[in-house]
Amino acid sequence: MGEDIRPSADLRNHYNKISNYCKNSRNAVIMIVKGRGDTAVLGLQDYYQMKAELELLRTLADAEEDVKNERVAPMQHSFDDLRTSLLERKTNGV
Repeated sequence: MGEDIRPSADLRNHYNKISNYCKNSRNAVIMIVKGRGDTAVLGLQDYYQMKAELELLRTLADAEEDVKNERVAPMQHSFDDLRTSLLERKTNGV
């Protein structure tokens, strides 16, 4: 993913152009205030994708930490626990 750098006034003066650029190029625009990076603008689709990827990376990091610290159980135990939970929900009408 690339990025474009623009002064913050462009966001107000050229919003549609910046919005279209972000959506069509799938690149971010970095807004500059007083010569320093201030805000990143990106298309909503790219935002949601980035958010989902970060959540997946966090989940994988947590899982890796669990394995390192031997906080794991055999797969069959997990399936048994899930099956029991689903049966309890069905029995309780949830």
